[in-house]
Amino acid sequence: MQKKLKFKLLAAGLFAGLLCSLTPAVAQNVTQWGWPQPYEKVSDKSVAWLKEKGWWPIVVGWQGPFSGQNTINVVMDKEGLLQKRGIEAKFQVFASGPEVNESVAAARIQVGNGGNFPFTSLLDRGVPVRAIAVVAPNLKHSTVVPLDSPIKKLADFKGSNPPATIGIVTGSSSEFYFTQAAEVVGLQIGKDVILKNMPPAEQLLMVKGIGGVVPWEPSVTIITEERKTGREIDTIFPYNFYEGRFYVRQELIDNVPDVVQAISDAFMESTLWIRLHPEKAADYLAAEPMLKTFGKDLLLQQTKLYNNLYKPTYSYPFAKMWGEEDSRIAKWLKERNRITKALTAKDYEASFDERFMLKTYEKLGWKVPERAPFLPANWAGKIGQLPYPAYDNALTLKAPQPWPEPGDLTKPWTFNGKTYNP
Repeated sequence: MQKKLKFKLLAAGLFAGLLCSLTPAVAQNVTQWGWPQPYEKVSDKSVAWLKEKGWWPIVVGWQGPFSGQNTINVVMDKEGLLQKRGIEAKFQVFASGPEVNESVAAARIQVGNGGNFPFTSLLDRGVPVRAIAVVAPNLKHSTVVPLDSPIKKLADFKGSNPPATIGIVTGSSSEFYFTQAAEVVGLQIGKDVILKNMPPAEQLLMVKGIGGVVPWEPSVTIITEERKTGREIDTIFPYNFYEGRFYVRQELIDNVPDVVQAISDAFMESTLWIRLHPEKAADYLAAEPMLKTFGKDLLLQQTKLYNNLYKPTYSYPFAKMWGEEDSRIAKWLKERNRITKALTAKDYEASFDERFMLKTYEKLGWKVPERAPFLPANWAGKIGQLPYPAYDNALTLKAPQPWPEPGDLTKPWTFNGKTYNP
């Protein structure tokens, strides 16, 4: 164990040197949700740098209608998890990823959240950001048809005359999923189906004459379970590992790494708090002006699916795996002249910085898993070879993944009054 720890510290190199001014606090106890106490505070020097830069309070941009991600950010805000670490923070809500992008690019916000498509746009534009955690992996996207539609599966659209109109957000993860699925089942876009750009709010209406829509959560659940105006015939899972990214501007990493570490720690503490208090987390969400129309029941259901279903290690930024998967998106976008650069798997891999979450896990006594927790140990798939074999997701899991299991810990860890041993 000591040899492994020394190796990790040596591998951190300069990063460890930048953090050497910190005096790690010795945890005397833990919170009910498992975070070591007392909190480690950022340095006065880092606070002074942020103030001089005009980044005080630091601003975190999050997206309202983005299940899983929204809960993490709202709890970080309402529970003051950055303030407890000495960081004054303002959380600013946005309606979409492109809106977050514009504020990040202009440096009006320093910490952001976005799906793999908006993040690709940031890379294409050369905006200096690095992802330190993954949010809402495998957020469900679905093809939904009207209740009275004769279509039972995606391939049934073959030979539609006239072509069926599919409402979709152009240039989104939904369009990518649908085109990948269409290729696998032999559906010709432009002949069997026509894609019509349609914002999520319009998709929810399921207007008469539409062949189907391709929403993501929570819109899928709103249409199929709340309004009961449509039914699922296909999902994203066999065609794409979707991920959201929690990222920071590079200047924070270069100049105030202890602030980035505090942000990583607060992110994971929020994750743990949500596991213990899903009902209260849903109350926080329901109080948000942008989310009031969703209702607490839906928000609680989404929190259980996209925050608490997987082991909390879902957040670990597996740079190589996500880099390979996201490079498929870049290739698809470049072929359609929607980005200017030919981004590679290595470019995506370099856009992650694993060091901060690694340090967070060391504080908790968690072992970094060999693979993302949604992939079974015997998973026989290969990234890019579609369709993907079955893996754990919101459709296949009937209960949350057990946590912790043997092999998940490196030292004793306490949650909700129970201590777990390695």
